[in-house]
Amino acid sequence: MKKSKIVLFIVLIVFFGVIIFLGAPNLNPLYGDGLAFWGFVLTLTVVVLLVRSGIATVSGSSIKVKRVRPAYIVIAAAPWVILIAVGIFSAPFFHSARYRDQMPQPETRQFTSDVQPLDVSQLPIVDSDLASNLADKKLGEKPALGSQVTLGDPTIQKVDGKLVWVVPLEDSGFFKWLANTQGTPGYIVVSATDPSDVTYVDKYNIKYQPNAYLLDNLARHTRFDGGMLTGLTDYSFELDDSGKPYWVVSTYSNLLGFSLPEATGAIVVDAQTGKATRYTIADMPKWVDRVQPEDYIMTQLENRGNYIHGVFNFSNKDKFQTSDGDLIVYNNGRCYLYTGITSVGSDESATGFVLVDMVTKKPYLYNMSGATEYAAQTSAEGKVQNLKYVASFPLITNVGGQPTYFMTLKDDAGLIKQYAFVSVSDYSIVGTGETIQNALDDFNQSLNGSSSGSVINTDENKQTIEGVVTRFAAESQSGSTIYEFMIDKESGKIFTATYDVSNQLALTKEGDKIKVTYSPSASGNIVNVIAFANETLAQ
Repeated sequence: MKKSKIVLFIVLIVFFGVIIFLGAPNLNPLYGDGLAFWGFVLTLTVVVLLVRSGIATVSGSSIKVKRVRPAYIVIAAAPWVILIAVGIFSAPFFHSARYRDQMPQPETRQFTSDVQPLDVSQLPIVDSDLASNLADKKLGEKPALGSQVTLGDPTIQKVDGKLVWVVPLEDSGFFKWLANTQGTPGYIVVSATDPSDVTYVDKYNIKYQPNAYLLDNLARHTRFDGGMLTGLTDYSFELDDSGKPYWVVSTYSNLLGFSLPEATGAIVVDAQTGKATRYTIADMPKWVDRVQPEDYIMTQLENRGNYIHGVFNFSNKDKFQTSDGDLIVYNNGRCYLYTGITSVGSDESATGFVLVDMVTKKPYLYNMSGATEYAAQTSAEGKVQNLKYVASFPLITNVGGQPTYFMTLKDDAGLIKQYAFVSVSDYSIVGTGETIQNALDDFNQSLNGSSSGSVINTDENKQTIEGVVTRFAAESQSGSTIYEFMIDKESGKIFTATYDVSNQLALTKEGDKIKVTYSPSASGNIVNVIAFANETLAQ
C-alpha cells in the first residue's frame, strides 16, 4: 500500500472517529439512525476515493464524474436503498395489525376498586411549570450559585413515599462546566402537593448531565458505556429512596424494521460516579418509576384506536383517540400515564380513560361516559371567567366513589389562585374555591342543587365523633391555614380542617373536648373535617 493511501486511510479513520465521539451515534445498522450513520460513512468514503483516483473532480459546488465502477455505486447507495425500502414495507398499510397490537388490549377495570378515594392533602397541585418557577425562586436565594448553574427539566416521582418534582442543577455553559470539574452541587426538590415545600439538596454533585462536555456529557457517556449498539431514549432524572441521584435512560428495539420502537429496559447511570448498570424491565430496581417513554405510549394508544379494524375502516367503526394531553399519575404506589379516551369525532364526550404502567406498559381501561378534559377545563374557566384564570390539564379523582376532574386555576403569572372540581358525568356541575376543601365544598353544593345530585351522595357517608384532642398543630399551605389534630378515641387517624370550617379551630388546644363531623372517604389515615365544635369552649 502506497504511503499516500495509508495517510488517506488514517485521515478517514480520525475524521470518522471525531464524528463518533462528538455525535455519539448508534452504531447498530439494525436501527434506522445506525444505518443512516453507516450510509454517511460509506458514501463519504466512496466520494473521497473517487476524487483521489481522478474519476471524479470537484469544481465549485458540483462534482463531475468520468466513469464509475458499479461496485462504487452499490456500496454508496445500498444503505440508503435499504433504509427507504424497509421504511416503505414497514408502513401501517402492510402491517396494520402489528401497529394496533403493539399496545396490548387494555384490561377493563372498575373505577371505584382501583382509583383511591380523594385525599385532599395528597392531590398533586404543582405542575411542571410551577415546579420550575418554585425551583428557580429557591435557586435565587443563593445568588452565587445561580450565576454558575441553570435548572434542568423537572421530573415528577415518588421518593420514599412522597410525591415530588426533582429538578437537577446543570452547568450553564462551557466555562462554568470547566470550573465545576466535580459536577454541579445537587438538585432541588419541590413537593407536588404543597407549593411551600421546596428543598435544596447539596450533598450530591451532578457530574454527568445533558449540558456537560466531553466524557461528562450524559448522552455520550451512556453511549460509550454499554450503549454503542442499542437504541437510547428518554433521559430522566430520578432519585432512589435515600435521595441519591441517577439518570434513567430507556433502551429500545424496533419490532418491525425501523418502526414500532419498544422499550426493553434501561441503563441506570449514577449521576456522581457515572457507573452505568443495564437492566431489563423484569429486574428493574423498585425505586425506578419510569421506563416507558411517554411519546411511545401515546403513539401506541393512537395506533390501537386508529387501526382497530385495519386501514380501510372508512366508517370509523369503533375508532377511538386519546385526549389532547396526558399526565404522569400515581395510584397505589405505582407510576402510570393517564389519558382520556374519546370516540373519533368532534364532540365533547369521553368514553373512558386509560392508565398505563410506566414500567411494565400494562394498560388498564376504565369505561365511563362524560365530559372530556378539554370540556371540563372550559367549564371550570367559565365559572371564573371574570378573573380570566386558566385551568391546568385535569386529573381524574375519586369523589364519593364517582369520577371527578380536579384542576388548578392559574393567573397570567402562572400562580395558583383557585382550585376546581368538575363532574365527569355532567360538566355543568363545577365547584371552585381558594382552597381545595373550599372547592370541594362548593362542588358538593353544586351537585346537591343539580338534577343529578343523586350521582354522588357524600352526605350519607359522613360520620360524627366526640373525643379529647391529643395532638394539635397548624400550618400554612398555599396561603391558607390548615389545622391537623388527633383524637383519643381515633388514635390511628389524622384529622385535617381548613380555617373556614370553624372559628373555634384557632382557639383549640390539646386536652379540649371536641365534636367533629368528617368524611371517611379519604384514603389512608387522613380524614377531612366537614364540621367542628369545641365543647370545652362552650362550657
